[in-house]
Amino acid sequence: MYTIVVADDEEELRRAIIRKIDWESTGFRVVGEAENGIEALELVERMEPDLLLTDIRMPFVSGIELARQVREVRPTTQIAFLSGFDEFSYAQQAIQYNIISYMLKPITMADLTEELKKIKLKIDGIFAEFDTRKNDNPNLQQFFLPLLLDDYVNFDSGEREEKLIEQAIANGFLKDRNNSFEYAVLAISVEDRDGQNCTRPELAHSADMILQKYMKHYSFAMDGRIITILAATRTTFEKYLHIAVGEMVQSTERILNMHCHIGVSRIRERLGECHEAYHGAMSALGYCKPGESGIHYIADEERDNSMDMEMASEYVVQMENLIRSGSRTELEQYLKTVFEKLESEQDAQLKCKFMIFRMSSALIRIAYTVTDDSALFQRFAMLEGPVREVKDRFTSLCLEVWELINAGKKKSSQILCEKAMQIIERDYGDPTLSLVGVSNNIHVSPNYLSALIKKETGASFVDLLTKKRIETARELVLGSAMKMREIAERCGYSDQHYFSYCFKKYCGMSPNAMRQEKESL
Repeated sequence: MYTIVVADDEEELRRAIIRKIDWESTGFRVVGEAENGIEALELVERMEPDLLLTDIRMPFVSGIELARQVREVRPTTQIAFLSGFDEFSYAQQAIQYNIISYMLKPITMADLTEELKKIKLKIDGIFAEFDTRKNDNPNLQQFFLPLLLDDYVNFDSGEREEKLIEQAIANGFLKDRNNSFEYAVLAISVEDRDGQNCTRPELAHSADMILQKYMKHYSFAMDGRIITILAATRTTFEKYLHIAVGEMVQSTERILNMHCHIGVSRIRERLGECHEAYHGAMSALGYCKPGESGIHYIADEERDNSMDMEMASEYVVQMENLIRSGSRTELEQYLKTVFEKLESEQDAQLKCKFMIFRMSSALIRIAYTVTDDSALFQRFAMLEGPVREVKDRFTSLCLEVWELINAGKKKSSQILCEKAMQIIERDYGDPTLSLVGVSNNIHVSPNYLSALIKKETGASFVDLLTKKRIETARELVLGSAMKMREIAERCGYSDQHYFSYCFKKYCGMSPNAMRQEKESL
């Protein structure tokens, strides 16, 4: 059974739709109703419906702008428009904004019921296609594998870049040289509710199904993960990347009932830099926590550096993941288990020293991303002597780096939230102020900033911005002689009616009523 939110400013029509439609027969269950675009957006964000059925002309936010904002907060929600006008311009943007149906008013309940059944079949098809196998292009996979994995090439070679572009065109990844593409890599894994990796090769098609709406891409399965190479202009990356990965996570949770982890690399200017992008995406994937979906951008987690990521053994990979996203107890217990296992084998001394050497290399690299403390790095030179003493010193160093990373995360999140709050405090009067704009201003992804703000404050970006605007407006209503239109504009509202709606919702009375009450005292 799919879920639906019904939105229409005509209460009689809205209530008739909810009351008269046999929802069970259509395959939908109503989870909310809204009388304007803002309420519809709030319900979409809170209830996460599969379908929004809305009149195309709604108070405050409507039409394509409503569809655009719905896509920002819930990319997997499909939209069905009801309209009294045959506006073909909306059909042209249907795919981009998840507009699954366009119905003309007046419409009978019988016709609406039949259309809802058709929409249900379309959503069935979307769900089925998301979990369908695809026919892979072996030539592209053979092209990209060495590009991602080969550590022994001259990455600064202009001649090599030219050859790579030629091969990408020959294999069908690029159409021609007439583009200003940059490149990024995604590392994707899926796990069930018990924490077991369930990343099947056919999920590459699921990723492609979403990405085809936004940018050039190629996905393939490798070692229990889906690896995706993206090609787009810098503007396209900034505008759509966070939407695309958000839709992947939401679709995986809703359609497959599984957790989705996505590591996102930095954007690279050259195709030949996909090697570094791959290692960045894999490192970002290590920050994802088991048992919950997550999107991690390596640019949000680690400062940029030129050190190549090493391909590590299972021990090293698990150690890195625990340092990044595990608890102190889990890390300490894991190291103890590793050394106990090594000490039980033949040539235990040699194997322990070799593993400490390998782990130290990875640990130094991780420490380098979060600190420039020379004293810490000097202590790595002390990893010599009897194995028993060395492993204790190494464990101590691991725990210290774990503390640095977690302290850094806390400090970084606090700083980012403070920056966001400062921007809200300074620019709340700008009607175009948005989460995407603020995230671009402080150079992090919208997904990351949204999650940090929610974690640090318990409120969403929109909640904080509305609170600042309305509290300022209340002060002006009670303490100045400004007209309501002037107060609305001062506080970032270009529509006075929308301002009054938000004010009443937040304060319990309209701004005019509040001023009149004060004057009557």
